[in-house]
Amino acid sequence: MDDTAAGADTAAPTAAEQIDALIAKNPDWRGARLAQLRAIIRSVDPAIVETWKWMGSPVWELGGIICVGNIFKGKVKIGFMDGASLPDPKGIFNAELEGNKRRSIDYFEADVVDEEGLRDLVRAAITLIADRTSAKAAAKASAKK
Repeated sequence: MDDTAAGADTAAPTAAEQIDALIAKNPDWRGARLAQLRAIIRSVDPAIVETWKWMGSPVWELGGIICVGNIFKGKVKIGFMDGASLPDPKGIFNAELEGNKRRSIDYFEADVVDEEGLRDLVRAAITLIADRTSAKAAAKASAKK
């Protein structure tokens, strides 16, 4: 008897499979753009992990959340949880600029992606997460003395 046919293979899809499905579900420019952004983000460090959170958002992590992707009706958004703390010398953040935490990049159909600028932001986010993790570990070690 085939176990798959009997329903034995009921494993939930992986985050990568869910992201693939989201891209496939949007066969227009938005799916292609998310695929492009995903490739750029993942190219920065092979240790970056893809997760699937908040009922349908691709998330890229390395010791903490680097950024989140979303497809909307007229745009694709990449949001950086700690974007306000990141250097953005190329000025590619263009959304959620008012707050003291998040920053985002809204991509519209005709936009050209600044690949190096996005890579720089991802690198900066990874560094920020690592620095915060090191600082927390150092503080914890000091407290134990």
